[in-house]
Amino acid sequence: MAEVQRARAAHPGALFLAHPECPPAILELADHICSTSGMYDYVARSPATSFIIGTEAGILYRLRRENPGKEFHLASTRLICPNMKLTSLEDVLKSLQTLTPAVTVDAATRARALTALERMLAVPRD
Repeated sequence: MAEVQRARAAHPGALFLAHPECPPAILELADHICSTSGMYDYVARSPATSFIIGTEAGILYRLRRENPGKEFHLASTRLICPNMKLTSLEDVLKSLQTLTPAVTVDAATRARALTALERMLAVPRD
């Protein structure tokens, strides 16, 4: 929460966009809560020119490419998902073709993951 407040202080007037998987205290600070694709759409349509982004850092490349003239700042320098960086497009293709590897998780992990997915799907698209 303190990192978001510091980002707001460093970039006055910037809109804070948060991913629905953020903790509730962070979501309370958000100007707009949306999925990753929702962020792409929101920024493209918004007349605002400065945004604080509250999701994985990898989103910045596309945001900057598709929205020249707009500024993007991460809410935290710790918003890098090492697990996302491990998977390549080739890995995804192979997995879809072979339906491997099989992933199994315990019931508690499955329930938490389902909650996160349901929250993402429940966010209305503008």
